[in-house]
Amino acid sequence: MSLLLRIYFLGLNQENMKKKLSENLTLFKTSLYPYKTRFNSNKKHEVTLGIGGNVGDVKRTFHKLFLCLLKDSRFDILITSPLLLNPPFGFLNQNDFLNGIIVLKTNLSINAFFKSMQRYENRFKRTRSFKDAPRTLDIDIIFFANKKINTKQLTIPHKNWSQRESVVIPLSRMYK
Repeated sequence: MSLLLRIYFLGLNQENMKKKLSENLTLFKTSLYPYKTRFNSNKKHEVTLGIGGNVGDVKRTFHKLFLCLLKDSRFDILITSPLLLNPPFGFLNQNDFLNGIIVLKTNLSINAFFKSMQRYENRFKRTRSFKDAPRTLDIDIIFFANKKINTKQLTIPHKNWSQRESVVIPLSRMYK
């Protein structure tokens, strides 16, 4: 069995460690969340991604996403956060979300990177029925190097990232 398959099955079968932060917030640790590489990357741009979902087996989706990114030579995964189960905002009549952070490096331009993340969302059956709708996988670019962008399609740093528990809590737990 390949190393990637062993990591995948270990992640799915491992007893998840969980910690209740409050009545509405629970932190989960799996074999891949949190994760920290032992290798250096010579790629140019460091990117911080926020990932989220509340449809289907979201932990399994996150594990599959990790393995896809790990196999994709355009990216080097540096570190991931623990996962946070938290209530939705915006449209409230839906399941709680699982959220996490992935920091990676790439040589892609910001637009090429954005398009590749949209392709990953589509691969995992992301649909955009309405704003803040339930979803299988949401990938947000929180930071891309030290760039600031404000276009119709893309805002970096991600809009209101610092007011979102779904970003701030996992981000704060990454380097502990």
